[in-house]
Amino acid sequence: MDGRHMQIGEVATRTGLSLRTIRHYEETGLVVPSARSQGGFRLYTETDVQRLMVIRRMKPLGFTLEQMRDLLEVTDRLDAGTGLTGGEREALLERVRTYERAATEQVDTLRVQLSRAEEFADTLRARLEENGPLAGA
Repeated sequence: MDGRHMQIGEVATRTGLSLRTIRHYEETGLVVPSARSQGGFRLYTETDVQRLMVIRRMKPLGFTLEQMRDLLEVTDRLDAGTGLTGGEREALLERVRTYERAATEQVDTLRVQLSRAEEFADTLRARLEENGPLAGA
């Protein structure tokens, strides 16, 4: 194997995804290994790793598999750049903008949730401090 391809274990390490999750994304068509070794092992490229990172970043923001697939298709078409009219390119960019707005809204929501969770943890910590050291501590 040359340096351009990685086996699934290396991809899992680089992306922080489990082997099972990567295989699931393959089964759903989100990421397809770029090649197979003579022994049948999945082989991935840097482009495949980047696709998985997009998916990994979308998942905690609540995007569905279909939305992930759509965004990946849009970015693939934009990256290819050939055969797009100005109108088609603008329509694709507008779809990306829609995802960007949705991601930003979800990030804002998560920031509020994190702030509330931190306040709650602080409240519990203060209660513990008011009541002295814990038994057995």
